[in-house]
Amino acid sequence: MTFMRLHPKIIYAFLLLLLLVGVFADLAFGSANISLGEFFNALWGKGGNPTTDFIIFHVRMPRVVTALITGASLSVAGLLLQTLFHNPLAGPYVLGISSGAGLGVAIYIMASVAFIGISPAFIVGGQVMAALTGSVLVFFLILSFSWRLGDSVSLLLIGMMVGSLASAIVGILEFFASAEYVHKYVVWSLGSLAATNWLQLSFLAPLFVFATGLSLFLLKPMDALLMGEMHARVSGINVKKVRIAMIVISSLLAGTITAFTGPIAFVGMTVPHIVRLISGKVLHRVVLPGSILVGALLMVLCDIISQLPGKAVTLPINAVTALFGAPVVVVLILRNRKMKVTF
Repeated sequence: MTFMRLHPKIIYAFLLLLLLVGVFADLAFGSANISLGEFFNALWGKGGNPTTDFIIFHVRMPRVVTALITGASLSVAGLLLQTLFHNPLAGPYVLGISSGAGLGVAIYIMASVAFIGISPAFIVGGQVMAALTGSVLVFFLILSFSWRLGDSVSLLLIGMMVGSLASAIVGILEFFASAEYVHKYVVWSLGSLAATNWLQLSFLAPLFVFATGLSLFLLKPMDALLMGEMHARVSGINVKKVRIAMIVISSLLAGTITAFTGPIAFVGMTVPHIVRLISGKVLHRVVLPGSILVGALLMVLCDIISQLPGKAVTLPINAVTALFGAPVVVVLILRNRKMKVTF
């Protein structure tokens, strides 16, 4: 019996075990040297070292929870968009949501100085609000187009053009801004899981549960869309309403995550393909929970690598996710030269 022929429940039970091990490792190891004895004492409330307790409960633990939510959210968004556009390379940023978030942060950081002459307060909250504002504006723009367009291909092109326009404006702002503010924007654009706290997670976690819960009502319509929009219409599916629901859910997940962590590439694009490969299934009732598990596991592993345990430096999370995602994209291009996904 090969691994791919195992029942999905067995595979996902194994993945859940790996995820628990990964969470433990991410909490136990990091840039700050904390022995396993100190780690277990802190977990059991016997640490007695305020510094160790602070690192574990207020630095590492929020970062790990952020990694779990980020990986799961981007993977669910990627799955929805790949089904919607019938494109193997569709990801959470294909609609320009991340570009809108980046434009919001660029205006907050660079335009306020270059054109208004006011230095922004460089606090996480300000950048988060700017990113949310940008992503929400792009979301409503794309949503308005979705009511008028009758096919997903046109909507995909609109999203790409909106993203290109936002990137062009960001490039202009970078040209006029000083090196200090350009650097701050670049740092944000590299992505980070360490900028969130428990208060922000109290907003992120319920939003993830709410959006993912909504996607459960779309399992059968999304299975019908795998056969094409015409087949879905013949099956009695209201394609326009389903398409809008998928856009809303993926935009909520991708836009909010981008606002808090910065743009994180490749995860949403590659994880659904990994799940289809290891499960041998394409039905969403199998692939959706698998994407949540694999996405969370992948982000935890990337976070462990980015921390460089024992070193006083942290790699940009985007650099690490690219190590996993880029090879998968290359394989997809080689296997689907005409860019047509075979589900």
